[in-house]
Amino acid sequence: MWGIIPAAGRGSRIQPLAFSKELLPVGSRTEDGVERPCAVSEYLVERMILGGANKICFVISPGKSDILGYFGDCYGGAQIAYVIQPNAEGLCDAIFRAGCVVGDTEPVLVGLPDTIWFPEDALNALPDVSLSFLLFPVEHPEFFDAIVLEGDEVREIQVKQKVPASHWIWGAFRMSASGFRELNTLWEIRGRSDEFFGTLVNSYLGKGGTAIGVKAGESYVDVGTLHGYRTAMTLLLSRQDARATRVLRTPPQTSVVPEAMASSGAGR
Repeated sequence: MWGIIPAAGRGSRIQPLAFSKELLPVGSRTEDGVERPCAVSEYLVERMILGGANKICFVISPGKSDILGYFGDCYGGAQIAYVIQPNAEGLCDAIFRAGCVVGDTEPVLVGLPDTIWFPEDALNALPDVSLSFLLFPVEHPEFFDAIVLEGDEVREIQVKQKVPASHWIWGAFRMSASGFRELNTLWEIRGRSDEFFGTLVNSYLGKGGTAIGVKAGESYVDVGTLHGYRTAMTLLLSRQDARATRVLRTPPQTSVVPEAMASSGAGR
């Protein structure tokens, strides 16, 4: 399975930066006992790997070679490829440029590299259907693509509407191999006019296509603004504190060695 990461955007909301916004340090991780900063896009890569992706495709602009230098050819056991998007022409253009590496039978995951969300393994909740969305509840859905559901079926995507009918937004999505090809073909038929994925999906639904919405998300932060950056840092610290509290409250486990093993010395 491929994980497609559109990373060609300019990141104008959080400039000036001396590097690609996808490499913005947010939080930290510990490796071999050493704590180091964590690039914001690492969170998405890890979540895609947890969701079953064994190959990652970054879609980058020509000036973002620092992303290639940071991730190299592999991360966490997943192979990494890079595809160039010459101009920032929207999410649909970025996603379907990855078609040059995605095989005819390979499903894909798509997420945004300047976001942090929980739970980490939420992508596992997405079914293997033509198109399924991982949904998150937010306070201000007007800044995102709000998903209107009937049961678990997507009826409409309201793209950055001032008064959306739902507070559930998509944070990532999955397409089957056939779903990827169908949406790519429809985008081509529509003259590549869709900048936003939501408008393409609305057309897809209008032509009889189906999509599923899964409310498996708990928290979602767009790190592309200073406010979002601060919110993300607070969220990560609260998760760390919660984990520490659970560890402190976990009663010690008593190891019981079967008598036969103890007498024979096994297990030492």
